[in-house]
Amino acid sequence: MSNEESRVVDENKTVISFVTTEKAYLLAEKYNYIVIKTYRGVNKKQIKEFIEKSYNVKVVKVNTLIDRDGYKKAYVKLAPEYRALDIMERASR
Repeated sequence: MSNEESRVVDENKTVISFVTTEKAYLLAEKYNYIVIKTYRGVNKKQIKEFIEKSYNVKVVKVNTLIDRDGYKKAYVKLAPEYRALDIMERASR
């Protein structure tokens, strides 16, 4: 495990930005996912805790991948009682 992966990530540096592409909006509408870009050292548990705490929602699961820019992209599935589009609108303000 590299230094970057083992370090503790500051809570304010968990999420870099929300992804606002057409695909991200389609995933939000159809499947209740939000897509975020984050640092590589952040793990799924930290992403889940950050989203739940910051936006007062329940996260069902988190899938991640490394994008071509070298950042981690997280697909966060929300519980059915919450709307991903609402979270994306709140975050864009």
